[in-house]
Amino acid sequence: MSVSPAVLGELLHRIRSADARLVCVDGPAGSGKTTLAAQLGDALEAPVIHMDDLYEGWAAGPDGGAANLRRWVLDPLAAGERVRYRRYDWVDGDWAEWHDVPPSTHLVVEGCGAAAQQVDALGAFRVWVEADDAERLRRGLERDGADARDHWLQWMRDEAAHYEQEHTRARADIRLDGSGKLTP
Repeated sequence: MSVSPAVLGELLHRIRSADARLVCVDGPAGSGKTTLAAQLGDALEAPVIHMDDLYEGWAAGPDGGAANLRRWVLDPLAAGERVRYRRYDWVDGDWAEWHDVPPSTHLVVEGCGAAAQQVDALGAFRVWVEADDAERLRRGLERDGADARDHWLQWMRDEAAHYEQEHTRARADIRLDGSGKLTP
């Protein structure tokens, strides 16, 4: 999901008006977060961290990724320290190389759990992206293959429980639908 120049402009205006250094793009899997985060990263000249790199596989769920986000990214960011994280290799099923995040005026984090309540203390700007469940599943299986269907269905249940607990959609500063349009 790529957003129009007008929507991107509105997002950038709101981010800059909020004086937020941390931009969190959250929402259910397959809704279009990664594409939007790339657009924001380019426009803000900011590094982008993908929650997919922070989950310890399918079983960890959004909460496991959120814990690694806090430990490797949020705590060091809040302390003014170097931010670095270890990427999870989904094929090998183990942690892989470390990634150093270059200092920047902004940092974009995208993925399920990116805007968990733990980011609120850092004054994060929270973007919520959502799409219809059937469309999300279609996109996910197109990307990951039909063999991932059971994983996707379990993930969708896990993320629904995560979002019910976190109230991420209600806490968002701005919301978009899966086609890139702003929603009320």
